[in-house]
Amino acid sequence: MDDPKNTKTITGYCEPLSLRAGESIRCMASSHTPGPARLDLVRIICGDPTRSGPGFKEIEVPSDLPTEVVLHEQPLRPGSYGEVDLSGVSVTRQAKLKIHVFATRPDQDQTLFSVVGEYGPLLVLILSNRHLVTRIGKTELLLRDQPLQAKRWYQVEIAADLKAGIVTGTLTPQPSRSPGQDVFERFEPRTVSTLISAEPTGPLQCCLFAASSDGDHFDGRLARPVLTFDATTLEWDFSKDMGGRQIVDVSGHERHGLLHQLPARAVTGPDWDGSHQAWTAMPSHYDAIHFHSDDLYDAGWPALAELTVPANFASGIYAFRLRTAQSQDRIPFFVRPARQAPTADVALLMSSCTYIAYANHRMLFEGADFIATRSRLRPEHEYLRHHPEVGRSTYEKHTDGSGVMFSSRRRPVLQLRPGADGWNFTPDTDINAFLDHLQLGHDILADEDVHAEGIDALAPYRVIVTGTHPEYWSTRMLDTLEAWLRRGGRLMYLGGNGFYWRVALSDAWPGAVELRRAEDGVRNWQTEPGESYHAFTGEYGGLWRRLGRAPNTLVGVGFAAQGFKRAIGYQRSPESYTSRAAWIFEGVADEEIGTSGLGGGAAGQEVDRYSQTLGSPAHAVILASATEFGPDMTRTKEELQASTVVPSPDPVVRADLVFFETPAGGAVFSVGSISWFGALARNGYDNDIAQITANVVRRFADPLPFALPESGPPEQRETPEPLSQKGGGR
Repeated sequence: MDDPKNTKTITGYCEPLSLRAGESIRCMASSHTPGPARLDLVRIICGDPTRSGPGFKEIEVPSDLPTEVVLHEQPLRPGSYGEVDLSGVSVTRQAKLKIHVFATRPDQDQTLFSVVGEYGPLLVLILSNRHLVTRIGKTELLLRDQPLQAKRWYQVEIAADLKAGIVTGTLTPQPSRSPGQDVFERFEPRTVSTLISAEPTGPLQCCLFAASSDGDHFDGRLARPVLTFDATTLEWDFSKDMGGRQIVDVSGHERHGLLHQLPARAVTGPDWDGSHQAWTAMPSHYDAIHFHSDDLYDAGWPALAELTVPANFASGIYAFRLRTAQSQDRIPFFVRPARQAPTADVALLMSSCTYIAYANHRMLFEGADFIATRSRLRPEHEYLRHHPEVGRSTYEKHTDGSGVMFSSRRRPVLQLRPGADGWNFTPDTDINAFLDHLQLGHDILADEDVHAEGIDALAPYRVIVTGTHPEYWSTRMLDTLEAWLRRGGRLMYLGGNGFYWRVALSDAWPGAVELRRAEDGVRNWQTEPGESYHAFTGEYGGLWRRLGRAPNTLVGVGFAAQGFKRAIGYQRSPESYTSRAAWIFEGVADEEIGTSGLGGGAAGQEVDRYSQTLGSPAHAVILASATEFGPDMTRTKEELQASTVVPSPDPVVRADLVFFETPAGGAVFSVGSISWFGALARNGYDNDIAQITANVVRRFADPLPFALPESGPPEQRETPEPLSQKGGGR
């Protein structure tokens, strides 16, 4: 792999992220040092350059791409806003605006609303030095001498009589639920006026919500805009088309608008009083849009190159590779078999929803509640540090302090790069390399494929292998996987902290995921009151565990603990020698497995445990457990209650290796640890973890059905049998 210390100036993205052979893909790229660059198509076997993996490996693939391209610096313009086309409308006598405003950064000078005419801005509402000001042409009117309070609703009314040459403005605060906070607020309407210095009449072009024509953006919420020009009144209802891109005009004039850069919908509006928690039950309480100056859904760059993937291409992980003498970038994408083409029996499911949720996370240099900051960073993270305009992940907060509920891949995603991160995409390429090493043949598909196609995406495969951290799942994805398992599918869950958060996707915003961090779970922020239901689907958000579908019900284990200092090995159970699942350990003699690898062993980072209380199947065989973690490995938040006294050692802090059969001859194998991948490649794949994994892949690929145990499930048990300090024994 090229020297990762090279200064990073090139970055890009592609559309789509996953496609079939025979379909087309576009590559978008930018460079801070414009000039020629070499463009290649490569197939990534392993994107992990560390010593714990098998070694970085990519193969150049002949293609019709131009070998040399010219890179230009492309702009990134963050900031969400709404736009309505007003062409054909003119104003000669009067202009009126009525709108509700909720500023989250009133100390920042920003544009809340603007009407742009043929000769420039005609009616503008701005924040200036914590005060609301309207501008009619070149005339400014201070609406109130009292500073605006953050996170309080205000009703604004502006009326400009262009014939009389006067503008009036009324600002009415809305009381909060706190008498103490309202002591110094004046709630009676107060009207001010001034003369207009010039008549700003003429044809109109557009009106902009939360933005100005020169690119200024607003942080906060707007609701209930009504705009009048002479005898024409337009009114928009922000509670309609909640999951879409449209701003719906309910006046009958059909002046519908469009939203840009994915602002937050399904947020509380001026009338929300806590009586309803779901926007679907009372849309009028959710007739607001939360705009952010740092929202970025689509970079909107022109295509640098377009490739029609030949129909005979092998399924795999590919990348556009761009190189200059000073910098380089690889932009990955996934190729599935062509339609009607034969498929392999095994498929590796790339966790694209998780990649998007983590897109451009800043945890390594901003810190998080579960990870410390680092001073030595790879070029991708250094780039993020210096270029916040690439947008944030769902692990951060916006500049106004609100949680990031939407993330997109239609922009440069710096961690979706070989070697860029120690979890998610790069470790998943280690699993890809392992499957490649077995030479059984395997295909690649992505979360978004499962969401889009449902059971048709999984039906061709006997075996699905997950990545290391399949954390974020939509309802359709989870339903599909469950249905596939009921049909006899065989699932290998080779990670930890999987099937954890519900996310929502929308055809109106392709490439984006929505996340509501409701109620519980390990999180850097939580949803505001009344805002736990997704805008895209209307579904309640949060942990699948809180939604009655704990990961244990699907894969036998669920998220239990996390700690990032030291990974350890597993201790085998007596059942690993004598049970119907003993075949999994053929060729493995030691009582402890996975005792070396990334960070020390095969169990670490984030680990999952067996729990019948949470739905783990009673007939599952617990083959091994890892328990002797360091003090940094602590149980997850949802495992704590007010009365919880955490013992030491903590029986909840455990990684369990589990096998069980499913209907129609299927089965599930779960390793309960993100770090499993880091122990696969030791000694050229000649090790216990590789042997165990290979045994399972080969048996799962065998069409011979698995039989359910004849004796039925054993008695209720919550934890594995206690094991000795050094091993499970025979």
